[in-house]
Amino acid sequence: MQKDFHYYATYCAATLAGYSHEESLDLCWSAQFVDLCSLTLLRRLNAPRSAATTQLTMEMADARTDLLGLQDITRIWASFHFLPRDLYAEKKDSRRLYRHKYRLICGPNSPLVEDTVELAKGSSLQAAGIAMHVLADTWAHSNFAGTPSLVINNTDDYFYELLPDGTRKKITFRHSTGKPDDLEAGLYTNSLYQPDEVAVMNLGHGRAGHLPDYSFMRFAYLPAWGEYREIVKDNPSDYLHAFCQMIEALKYLRGERESFARERYDREAVAPWEEEIRGILEKRQPDACADWKAFGEKLSGREVEAFDVAKHEKEYLDAGGTEAREGTFLGEFFLAALRQKSMVTAKIYRSGNLLAGLSVDYAEKGFRGIRDFRALLREMRKEEPHD
Repeated sequence: MQKDFHYYATYCAATLAGYSHEESLDLCWSAQFVDLCSLTLLRRLNAPRSAATTQLTMEMADARTDLLGLQDITRIWASFHFLPRDLYAEKKDSRRLYRHKYRLICGPNSPLVEDTVELAKGSSLQAAGIAMHVLADTWAHSNFAGTPSLVINNTDDYFYELLPDGTRKKITFRHSTGKPDDLEAGLYTNSLYQPDEVAVMNLGHGRAGHLPDYSFMRFAYLPAWGEYREIVKDNPSDYLHAFCQMIEALKYLRGERESFARERYDREAVAPWEEEIRGILEKRQPDACADWKAFGEKLSGREVEAFDVAKHEKEYLDAGGTEAREGTFLGEFFLAALRQKSMVTAKIYRSGNLLAGLSVDYAEKGFRGIRDFRALLREMRKEEPHD
């Protein structure tokens, strides 16, 4: 997904869930920041490096693809953008390494989605925003995995857009990053084909370009992991499910719902606006920011400010000392990011899958990067029950 959904549509969902204008802005800012909190940014702020929730293109170009490098990539992308659907999925007659990659394929309504929402319960708006980013991406990024893998994430020449009139339009991919996608001609930019199984170009939905990120897109393709049987991806339907599920989750986080459960969507809150929402989702455009922004302002009666990545930097940089920084807006975001990454990595590790490396939960003194988790460990100790 892109800024149109992670920022503006998340603002709309938060407003419909009962959050105030100011709370909704903090929440959706955090959801969008997940796509921007890179190692480069963290180094500039002298912030915890392990709180990275994404990797920039230039960082990926220099990324190592040895064991440790691949584990670092997987920790980030599986935790925040391609949450695994089933860590214990079986694949008949498959080798262990392939089965482990197969188990990282993303999809909605997984046990990890419940874990993600529960982790944000009783925590900060930043944690709620991160959870909404992760939840929404399970719908958009379904069928791709957050680990470099040609056999899982590659696409082939069989790729068609399914048009509203029932016809199919051939999609042609090209590796031309300087040119925008040509929707009318069916020309889309994707990552460069690399035959190496673990090349970074084979991460996530790179081989399918931005098609999973366009809410209007319906497409059919033949993934290798699916034995080359056709899969149809209906983004307008998936994005509407994501929107309704975000409202349901946010009402739970606010305390309006007693529990959060998979496959439960707040269609009642959406019903008065469903036609307008469907119109935004179905509109054939690469960027729906303006439409979601206008809808959000109609809902709240307030102006939805443009996303500013540097909005909270001064507060963080001006805070004196490590613990003072932890109490700032960005400090709370970094803590929530460490929580999410630690939780997902622990679940992957406990399933017997080492593709995301060791969990910090299992790390002993001296484990590389443990200093970044001191704030998290302190927070965990605070939450432990006392006699």
